[in-house]
Amino acid sequence: MLMTKERRTAIRTVRGWAIAVLQEAGAIRECEYHGWMQDREDPHARQRALEIARQDVPPGLSPEAATGAVIEVLDSIGDACPECPPEV
Repeated sequence: MLMTKERRTAIRTVRGWAIAVLQEAGAIRECEYHGWMQDREDPHARQRALEIARQDVPPGLSPEAATGAVIEVLDSIGDACPECPPEV
């Protein structure tokens, strides 16, 4: 049986690549109503994202720069959607 690996879509920026890695690892999710990225605060997913970043480095980046980009994006994402009303 012929097996193929699913090819990822082309990402144009390092930030876009880092967001894709975080989504793949399950570290972030998208608000279903407004589309804002939200941190899931899952330490295991964060670790998976950093492992993916080290192993699947985009062309032109070092593994350290790739993990730094993932951490930078993760630090810029909050755990709540700014447009959703706060939960009481």
